[in-house]
Amino acid sequence: MAPGLPELPPGGVLLGIGVDITEIGRIRGVVERQGERFLKRVFTEEERLYCLGRPHPHKHLAARFAAKEAVSKCFSTGIGAELGWRSVSIHHGARLQPLVRLDERGMLLLRASGGTHVLISLSHTDTSAVAVAALVRAGATG
Repeated sequence: MAPGLPELPPGGVLLGIGVDITEIGRIRGVVERQGERFLKRVFTEEERLYCLGRPHPHKHLAARFAAKEAVSKCFSTGIGAELGWRSVSIHHGARLQPLVRLDERGMLLLRASGGTHVLISLSHTDTSAVAVAALVRAGATG
């Protein structure tokens, strides 16, 4: 197993799954109308720095927006009182793979669900971004 990737030994359990698709034009429009207010409300500083530094920032912002929605769905909470927009942050592993970082509220949900981590996959075209999240509990080894 590559360093930094969660290992799911035999006996691992899928506890929840979430998916979201977001139109890139919708995110572009909100950013144009609300600017920093929207960016700071929804995205962590790390996410903003990464996305705004890319050649097509709205694609990356839309992928992270979809990721936050997908993670909230795998917890069966949605975005709201239990899980905020910035409770979920997407960062990159050693191979630039997307990884989920949870804040304190997110970690409380993770522990309450019996999960050990959240896996994420992101993709985008010129018009849409999609994310799939899986809430998992690693099985016992040995």
